[in-house]
Amino acid sequence: MIKIALAGNPNCGKTTLFNALTGSNQFVGNWPGVTVEKKEGKLKGHKDAVIMDLPGIYSLSPYTLEEVVARNYLINEKPDVILNIIDGTNIERNLYLSTQLMELGIPVIIAVNMMDIVKKSGDQIYIDRLSEKLGCEVVEISALKGEGIKEAADRAVWLAQQNKKTPAVHHFQSEVETILNRIEDKLGSQIPNEQKRFFAIKLLEKDDKIVTLMNVVPNVEDEIKEIEDMMDDDTESIITNERYLYISSIIDECCKKNSKGKLTVSDRIDHVVTNRFLALPIFALVMILVYVVSVTTVGGWATDWANDGVFGDGWHLFSIGTTDYENAVEEYDRAEQILVAFDEGEDVAQIMDEEENVTETVTLNDSVVSKANEIAEAGEPDPSEFGVWVPGIPGILESGLDALNCADWLKGLILDGIVAGVGAVLGFVPQMLVLFLFLAFLEACGYMARVAFIMDRIFRKFGLSGKSFIPMLIGTGCGVPGIMASRTIENDRDRKMTIMTTTFIPCSAKLPIIALISGALFHGAWWVAPSAYFVGIAAIICSGIMLKKTKMFAGDPAPFVMELPAYHMPTVSNVLRSMWERGWSFIKKAGTIILLSTIFVWFTSYFGWIDGQFRMLDAMELDHSILASIGNAIAWIFTPLGWGDWKSAVAAITGLVAKENVVGTFGILFGFSEVAENGTEIWTMLAASMTAAAAYSFLVFNLLCAPCFAAMGAIKREMNNAKWFWFAVGYQTVLAYAVALCVYQFATFFTTGAFGIGTMIALVITAGFLFLLCRPYKESQRLNVSSVMSSK
Repeated sequence: MIKIALAGNPNCGKTTLFNALTGSNQFVGNWPGVTVEKKEGKLKGHKDAVIMDLPGIYSLSPYTLEEVVARNYLINEKPDVILNIIDGTNIERNLYLSTQLMELGIPVIIAVNMMDIVKKSGDQIYIDRLSEKLGCEVVEISALKGEGIKEAADRAVWLAQQNKKTPAVHHFQSEVETILNRIEDKLGSQIPNEQKRFFAIKLLEKDDKIVTLMNVVPNVEDEIKEIEDMMDDDTESIITNERYLYISSIIDECCKKNSKGKLTVSDRIDHVVTNRFLALPIFALVMILVYVVSVTTVGGWATDWANDGVFGDGWHLFSIGTTDYENAVEEYDRAEQILVAFDEGEDVAQIMDEEENVTETVTLNDSVVSKANEIAEAGEPDPSEFGVWVPGIPGILESGLDALNCADWLKGLILDGIVAGVGAVLGFVPQMLVLFLFLAFLEACGYMARVAFIMDRIFRKFGLSGKSFIPMLIGTGCGVPGIMASRTIENDRDRKMTIMTTTFIPCSAKLPIIALISGALFHGAWWVAPSAYFVGIAAIICSGIMLKKTKMFAGDPAPFVMELPAYHMPTVSNVLRSMWERGWSFIKKAGTIILLSTIFVWFTSYFGWIDGQFRMLDAMELDHSILASIGNAIAWIFTPLGWGDWKSAVAAITGLVAKENVVGTFGILFGFSEVAENGTEIWTMLAASMTAAAAYSFLVFNLLCAPCFAAMGAIKREMNNAKWFWFAVGYQTVLAYAVALCVYQFATFFTTGAFGIGTMIALVITAGFLFLLCRPYKESQRLNVSSVMSSK
């Protein structure tokens, strides 16, 4: 089997190329022993070739875990060929990695990507001349348009079959080369000849991790001291400078920039979207639009269909017959109202929206009542009699279970437990797919890279690096990979703070909670969903300010360097693939963790003790259940937050297992897809149990509190310290409780004028927040004092 390693810088189009070359023949997992994603796929058209998609890296230096993983794979596994993809619009920066790859003694083929953009801008890259200077084969491709990618893959396979090493043809200054030759001689036979140059350079750079790959480590201190004294610089800087001098000589001979000096389309767009004053408002508008479309319009319509149709009573195919059915239901409801009014002696004319003083009222009443009786006797309209009616999953399962004479407890488990709980969660999948579609598009077109750049300017003022935004961006899909993405942050303080705050950003699991609160308790108000996103950002910024003023996190944030790829229109297949990967991971969780959780919630809510007897309860006896006993024991904790009833308290606690459980628990406790005796849908029954202030408090608490068990496990692994783990979880929970309390108390005060102990506590908490936010940095004070003392 031919092994091809796909290597390149972040945002160079590597993932697009990998998807195009492998299609659906991909295998995604984690590298052994680490949580860096591992992608492998079979090359289309070559059954005997496998592509390993290495993490996006800037160099083979051991600054990040991704770089260590990529380097160890290349040295230990020794793939047959390296397909190095570089961004043609930023060729100088990308060639830095290429010079290192060619020192490994592995055949290398370089694919210059985005050549369509290069040509469109009027620039020129002389491929043949570049190949000659680099000493390896170079091809031009456009991964996005699929141009040249098959030729590049075929050439890589051919090169692997030749089994010829690619020697490094570049050379540094003679003084540096002399020192490197001496170090190579010290390596002896333990390192293959084709890799000696790479190991010699790493030893000269004082790379402490390269020694773990060697049996015997030679002493090169004399060589390091000699070259540092000679060139008056540290060896790492010397090697970096030598590489760029070599790359500059190549660029001068092989590339020709457009001399007209016209701004590219990307430059013109960036003048607007990264503008100091317009960047944030534009970002806010984009996210508001994304959430409005995902939650309240297109996504909302699809979710209504899923909840009311697929996991509800059913739906009319292509909506044929829906209007007639709704008219029949309206007529039936009016007939019921007329009969009730007539029985109570009211004037039927008022029910019919007639004037009060019409003539022959009794005759009118008689005819109206007679017609109402006919409608009522005919019974409530059956939707299956209108158009083509497709029954929902609960109806189909109930009919099947009744036909099998299924036991009541098993029927309750399936319908009231599994279908009600898991169905309540899966009903929100359409909204999440629409959201993931938008986020995938924004990432693929290059805008999200600009957002990281924009947020760096803001985050840096509050003690965080722009690198912290990348994990938070990934965390919008799931908090677990978002937390793991913090490994790219070199500074330990910044990394710990990012781990603690990443889960404040709403992930896909929290979207059903947002949609539920927005739809059931705020009547689909457009502002609820976007506000949840900005509550998360506000929590991150405020946390950054407060934590940076403590001894644990004091210090300047790490510098942030990131390539901004040119804007481009992503392919439909890549966007859909990204959307589906995120959506499928959510669906799988619903089929495992949430399934088990809903079974537990169903059992504890439908079984309990009544009159000293343990038995199965009906829907009217839930207050005597095991779950009710647990809920009542902890409900008092949440009373200051406005939702001290046992059902809400239990829902919040089950959310610690998986955030989707919040909706699933409500679905079970309020009887998903059931209708109350007064004709009120169950989500309206939920709304009746909370005020608007309590509902938003409930939302804020679940957004900010400790994440699900899986994310907490990721925090524990990344912190690698029990004290730090409990500090992180405790901080998140306390912050969530304090903010939710303030939201409820102040909202209640402003809407009702009620002022009590809770309001006073909220004022004290707010004052504490303001003090922590506004107090000066102690380090700055010490610095100022020392400056004054020295001046005196």
